[in-house]
Amino acid sequence: MPIQTLSRLAELESARWDTLLGPEPQPFLRHAFLSALEDSGSVGGRSGWRARHALLSDDEGRAIAALPLYRKTHSSGEYVFDWAWADACHRAGIEYYPKLLCAVPFSPVTGGRLLGDREAAGRLIDTLSAGLADQGQSSLHINFTEPDADAVLRGRDGWLERIGCQFHWHNRGYRDFQDFLDGLTSRKRKQLRKEREQVAGQGIDFERREGHQLSEAEWDFVYACYANTYHVRGQAPYLTRSFFSLLAERMPEAIRVVLARQGGRSVAMAFCLVDGRGLYGRYWGSLAEFDRLHFETCFYQGIDYAIAANLSRFDAGAQGEHKLIRGFEPVITRSWHYLLHPGLRAAVAEFLDQERVGVLRYAEAARDALPYRQGDA
Repeated sequence: MPIQTLSRLAELESARWDTLLGPEPQPFLRHAFLSALEDSGSVGGRSGWRARHALLSDDEGRAIAALPLYRKTHSSGEYVFDWAWADACHRAGIEYYPKLLCAVPFSPVTGGRLLGDREAAGRLIDTLSAGLADQGQSSLHINFTEPDADAVLRGRDGWLERIGCQFHWHNRGYRDFQDFLDGLTSRKRKQLRKEREQVAGQGIDFERREGHQLSEAEWDFVYACYANTYHVRGQAPYLTRSFFSLLAERMPEAIRVVLARQGGRSVAMAFCLVDGRGLYGRYWGSLAEFDRLHFETCFYQGIDYAIAANLSRFDAGAQGEHKLIRGFEPVITRSWHYLLHPGLRAAVAEFLDQERVGVLRYAEAARDALPYRQGDA
């Protein structure tokens, strides 16, 4: 069966792609999300992300398996950091770019990567890895995989496993935020209460909106806040303004936005996506400085919503240790790497063995530092 390569997801009907995602698809994998990235110019063009989605269909045109795939000319926006590998190649005179990446751009969220039939997706992987040299590509990477993909890749010749650590909040059937607080040690419970009181004391209240409930002017505000988090670090934002409008048009039911207001005026926001299982915090921003506002807008409002919506978990993003004392628990993430150059592969394999030990020790130490009372974590 020939592999079809899609340079734009718009070349494929949304139903043919989405049928590979199962009955409760994660929002980041949906045709609506990935095509909005492309149609808004957030990927493609000069972004260094060129879509090369791989699709396998049967003789009757039914989609069997697919990979969300990109040809990369840099390593930005991936959140599995291989800059050191690229730098070592540069110093050794080895071309590291372009490379192939199976991932969701700018989204460090564990989810499906080998879509559809597992065996057929494995054949896709084998075909792509075997063709890297002919395509002038150094490597194939698959980031933030779920156990199904891990089972396909583990033990497959040439593939290297890398682990990382994120922090996610888990809902243990809490009735409300106070019920969650009651499970914390006294000192941490007081700290969280004090942080919430400090925000309220600044006259800030909050409003939650779904995607269809925001006007274009309010989306302008959301984007200004998002972009400001990059501008203050001297960086250009990954996403364009039109991405947010396209997403609100194509999958509004999956969008949750928290607006922080002071005196009736919006001053900060948190942008999240949701499915039937979890809440995913993606972007945050504020146009002014307010004490403790980040923790309330990004974490406590999300926990409140997850409890009210009976969601099992809240993934608030990639960054880390400040979440730990607020009840977010260490979670091991996985990525897989197929490197053509034998010397590079051997060096990276040795590095990953050492890194793995460090990550597991870090996760264990983080779990010991959780703020839950004995037996509640």
